[in-house]
Amino acid sequence: MPPTTMSRYFTALGLAAGIISIPLAVWAQSTAPTAPPRELEYVYPDQSVWTTKVDEHGDPENPLLRLAAVMFEKAGIPWHGRRYPAARMFNYLNDGTAEFSMLVKAPALAECCLLSKAPVASTELRVYHMPDKPPIRSKEDLNGKRIITIRGYSYGGLLTFISDPANGISNNTAIKHEAAFAMLEAGRGDYLLDYAGPAIEVLNGHPIGGVRYSLLSKLDVYLVLAKSYPDAKNVMARLEGIVETLNKEEILGVPMR
Repeated sequence: MPPTTMSRYFTALGLAAGIISIPLAVWAQSTAPTAPPRELEYVYPDQSVWTTKVDEHGDPENPLLRLAAVMFEKAGIPWHGRRYPAARMFNYLNDGTAEFSMLVKAPALAECCLLSKAPVASTELRVYHMPDKPPIRSKEDLNGKRIITIRGYSYGGLLTFISDPANGISNNTAIKHEAAFAMLEAGRGDYLLDYAGPAIEVLNGHPIGGVRYSLLSKLDVYLVLAKSYPDAKNVMARLEGIVETLNKEEILGVPMR
């Protein structure tokens, strides 16, 4: 073969090899195994606003763990749950130690986390009273009153208002929900602050004749995902889509009304 013809032959061969190698490279990239999703730590408060029940370790039960289990299984995301005091929980979400929770909207989450567009659950903060007392419509109505609260709750920051001497509120603290309602029944306070789920459970087990309540606030709970989690926006969108398909009240299994 003449040198010129041979040169053209090898040039053509090289071009053909290059053309073939491009789709092969693309195929190799598309078939390469993708890294599994990073395991999430779901952090939640050590005080339950949902129920008086405790788990096998004697810790307050968190029904949202059941919702998380179904949601993450459908999403194919590995996870584990861990309870913390509220202040530490927020710190861990802010510094990226933890990357998921389900919480009410809070300014402390604005910089570090994405929140779902719609709430996934809600509860009510109620003020219970006997029929001879007028209903409470706002926190200011508590001024000068004898109230009963339950140890461990901040009531979404309301405890600071209650503890302010300028408001003249006499606060009697109960250790448990059952003890709080016993105090109300015995007249050791005029108003009791409690969340809907625990209160319903207590009153179902021990009805108090004539007891009434007014709604002080409704607390909506949202999915919370750290912005540092890989592809956080798309992951949040997937989780939102999954949650929309679930019967949340059935999964949670706690009284909502």
